[in-house]
Formats: sequence, structure tokens, C-alpha cells
Amino acid sequence: MGLLDLDAFFASVEQLDHPEWRGLPVIVGGSPERRGVVSTASYEARRFGVHSAMPSATAVRLCPDAIWTQGNFARYREVSAQVMDVLLRETPLVEQVSIDEAFFDVTPGRFSRESPLAICRRVQERVSELGVTCSIGLGVNKTVAKIASEREKPRGLTVVWPGTEASFLAPLPVEAMSGVGPATEQRLRTMGIRTLGELSRADERAMEREFGVTGPRMVARAAGLERSVVGEAAAPERAKSVSNERTFATDLTERAELEAAVRSIASVVGRRLRKKGLRGRTVTLKLKYDACHARSAQRALGRPSDDERAFGEAAVELLDEVWREGTSVRLVGVGVSGFDEDAPEQMSLFRVGEPGERDRSALGRATDAVRERFGDDALSYGRDLRFRGRTTGTAPMGKSDD
Repeated sequence: MGLLDLDAFFASVEQLDHPEWRGLPVIVGGSPERRGVVSTASYEARRFGVHSAMPSATAVRLCPDAIWTQGNFARYREVSAQVMDVLLRETPLVEQVSIDEAFFDVTPGRFSRESPLAICRRVQERVSELGVTCSIGLGVNKTVAKIASEREKPRGLTVVWPGTEASFLAPLPVEAMSGVGPATEQRLRTMGIRTLGELSRADERAMEREFGVTGPRMVARAAGLERSVVGEAAAPERAKSVSNERTFATDLTERAELEAAVRSIASVVGRRLRKKGLRGRTVTLKLKYDACHARSAQRALGRPSDDERAFGEAAVELLDEVWREGTSVRLVGVGVSGFDEDAPEQMSLFRVGEPGERDRSALGRATDAVRERFGDDALSYGRDLRFRGRTTGTAPMGKSDD
């Protein structure tokens, strides 16, 4: 199987759409002055040490002449879909794992008698014709293919032939394997395990005591013995939740500011719900106070809603459960879930419809139509204008409504 990984994807799309930026350092991310974070850096910017998830302020110091953009996530999704279509022309077994990565199965004899290597080269050529590039790793399972895709970038094609998995993996550091983050790496180091070769020889019982059921699985993966399959591409699943969140350049500390922020974010969620034709029964409010501390609360609505004036006010009321007067808030998020059409609706003996409900629904749809045609800034409420220019502007980095 193979793993296709698009090279510096967001930045590559920006260079595709702005030819004058090609060959120059490009950074997609939030504002350096507003706690922004780098989403993606072009390879020209990476030469200066810039990388994804780096604070934008640090990136500016490393590469002061870089071109900055907050990005266009809708455009990235469009190009991503075109790349997935390229893969689907070769095999129906395509498993997209993020906006810029997908596993695919080109096992000889399954759907084609052609060499997997030849298929991968053709995929790379067709992706290049779209204006972006990709790197591909080929191996017997997902772990090997994933690691192989990262060995040679950009435009790399790395093949790990059957029977060579153990020797390929052995010298690599444990963090080269997906799922091994800084905390797991440190725990492995305390056990004297630094490379995948050492991990492959670890005692499974000791690993199970330390990591539970995932311990023995890590040992098998490090040895190249993982068993994995790529499922057939399926129709997109219905969203389980629709949400939006914003990180603010300066902390919010006053009740009026927080209420305005919640209502403004709820309006974005409402628009997304109506676009998807969804109404939810549960509203969630999330507050983040600093990099390490956050709280959230939920409330069930009396009836399914896509109206931010309904679920947004419920979210405002949830502030009392997660916030104290004067506490600094860095991030505010609002989400709606519970789209089960068969769940019973709480009814009233006397209510035929909430007062003004029909008018609010019509207003919401009219507002959506204006923004869809003329842009988000064509129509704004005071609550929205209040926060214009106060968020970090960091691109969503692949986040989706699910």
C-alpha cells in the first residue's frame, strides 16, 4: 500500500494561485502580533528553520522577509479533492486521513497488473499537473508506508520492499512512528528505548504494563509486522457536530466582551448548520484560558435548532458554568451536535411556534444569501465588528466539522 503526502500543501496552493510568490519563502499562518501559529511553510521558508505549529512571532524572527497569508481553506479543500480524484482513477481503495494525506492500495493483481511503482509515478505526474507536488511511500502496511513517505521530500518516492521492513525501520528514532508523541517518547526513553529497532525487541509484557494494550501493538509496528488494510472510499459521513472557535490576540476579561464573542461565533455555526441542512439538539460552549487550561459545558435544547439566536443564547447562559468574572479567556468556541432525526422533540401544550421564530429563520437565510454572494464582510452585526482584527488569524490546519 502507499501513502500520498502533499508537499507543503497550503503554501504550495498559495504559490500556485500567486505565481509571483514561487521560489520565495511563503508562510501560511496567523498574525505574529496576535499569538498566531504557522500552519504551513514553503520549502523556501523551511530553509530558515520555520515549521508548522511554530509560533508566528518566532517564524518572523527566523525569516523576516517571508510572504505571509492567513490562507484560504475552501481553496485547499478544492485542490485536495482533485488530488483524491487522481488516486481514485487508479484504485477504489483510497482512505483519506487528512486534507493532504491518503492511504491507497495498489497491490499487484488486485485492481491492476501494473507495477505499483509505475502507478505511483503516474500519480505524481498527474498531481504535478494540478500545480502541486506530492511524496509517496510504498510498503506492506500503513506504518511503513507513512514513514517511507517522509524519508525524501519534496517529490519523493520511497519504496520499502517486502522483507526489508525491519532493517528499514530499525535505525529510526521512535518518534518517527506516528502515534509516538513527546510524552510517549520520554516514557520509552526511561525504558532505555530510543530507536524503532530497540522498540521492536522490547518485552511485550513490560510494554503492556507501561502502555496497556497499545504497548504490544507498538512493538509489532516497530518490527514492521502491523496488519492493516485500506478500506474502499465511501461517501462522506454526516457531520456529528458543527462548531467554530476563535483565538483572540488579547485576552477577553469582561462579561460583555465574552457574550458578544459567543454570539458572534454562534452566528458562524448557524450559517454552517443552514448550509448543511442540519439542526441540532445540543449546544456546547468551550473556553480556553491559557495554553494548558480549558473548560467546556453542554446544554440540551428543547427542540432542534439551526438558529444562532436560540442556541447562541443557550451558549451565553453556559458562561456561568465555566467562567468567573475577571478571568482571562484566550479562546472561545461554540458547537452544536445531536442531529438524530428520530429523537423525540420536547413539545408544549400551547405553543404552535415560538414568537418571531419564522421571522428569525427568514432573516437568517437572507443574511446567509447576502454573505454567500457578496462575501462575509458584506453584512455584519455590531458584535462581529467588535472583534474584527482581534483574532490570531491562524488557518484551520485541516480541521473539519465532524
